[in-house]
Amino acid sequence: MPPNDPQWGKKDNEGPPDLDEILRKLQQKIAGLLGFRPRGPSTPTGGSHYGAAVGGGAALVILLVLAVWLASGFYIVDEGKRGVVLRFGKYLETTMPGARWHMPYPVESVEVVDVARVRPVEVGYRGNTKNKQPQEALMLTDDENIVDVQFAVQYNIKSPEDYLFNNKDPDDNVRQAAETAIREVVGKNKMDFVLSAGRSEVAAQVKTLMQQILDRYKTGILVTSVNLQNTQAPDPVLPAFEDVVRAQQDLQRFKNEGQAYANDVVPKARGVAARLMEEANGYRQSVIANAQGDAARFNQILTEYERAPAVTRERMYLEAMQHILSSTSKVVVDTKAAGGQSLLYLPIDKLMQRSGAPSSSATVSVPEGTTIRPGSGDNTSSSSSGGGSDLSRRDALRSRDRESR
Repeated sequence: MPPNDPQWGKKDNEGPPDLDEILRKLQQKIAGLLGFRPRGPSTPTGGSHYGAAVGGGAALVILLVLAVWLASGFYIVDEGKRGVVLRFGKYLETTMPGARWHMPYPVESVEVVDVARVRPVEVGYRGNTKNKQPQEALMLTDDENIVDVQFAVQYNIKSPEDYLFNNKDPDDNVRQAAETAIREVVGKNKMDFVLSAGRSEVAAQVKTLMQQILDRYKTGILVTSVNLQNTQAPDPVLPAFEDVVRAQQDLQRFKNEGQAYANDVVPKARGVAARLMEEANGYRQSVIANAQGDAARFNQILTEYERAPAVTRERMYLEAMQHILSSTSKVVVDTKAAGGQSLLYLPIDKLMQRSGAPSSSATVSVPEGTTIRPGSGDNTSSSSSGGGSDLSRRDALRSRDRESR
């Protein structure tokens, strides 16, 4: 009766279950599943039956051990990793991510390598740029100057089997390859190029040269990036080099300011020059047009003059006098035609207001036979009494003499 039977121990004469009987029945079931037949009848107390039971238990243990051993060959490769299978220490294959099985130890073993993780290596410093490593950072340039270069290298694994079998210390290999590459690149360039303008180009050259070195030794390492952390002159001469850098920056700034000023002034000067050219062209066109108009008017006047010279001269004289006297404010009075009066009241302000402007001509009527009008300094008068042109000329001379006195 099995120990977990709820009826066990309820009867008076019934004892605990027989473990040998339970083991024997279990062996018979296992033998039946494996295809073995029992050799003869067995009794609970027979010696042969006891030996068979012991032999069956050992086989069961062996089977369990074998099952556990075989189950130990199962393994899982995560994403971004590779499984390198070794048979008696020799490379067999590389497995991809997923559930895998191999012959258990000691026949085969598996090394799981993380090929996606990026591994950093520092050259010239450790942890912080202030923690310098002079034996790695100081190097000589092409112009025989010493520079202090600190940079970081990042790499991952492109061949798991080469990474396992061809590297004793991968980080140290990468550091030595980086130091070799940076010294070669810096040694072929000038100091100013390394410290300022050529930082990105130096990093690219170092990355390429490092990869060539690592591939030559079949390390299975792929360099992903090279970052220059600090490139400067050695500490004893650092202030002098900083002055040089500041001077170069000031030079560039002055150039930029000058270019900006030129960009502001030159377009304005070109605009002024274009405006002056246009004004000159306009003036030229205006002078040419005026000259052509004057020539055409002169030709017309000449034609009229040839037809009637006296009338044309008189008309030209009147037009000229009208043009001259229209811009003066003087008033000419013929005193002889006024009857010899020594005092003559002329309301000049009223005359100017009546004429409309100070510069316009005005005609004033005085005693009969006299006309008063503005003049340009020479006294001219017209009289209707019939004194003749000689009398008018003499009167004009007298008035000029009085003005001079």
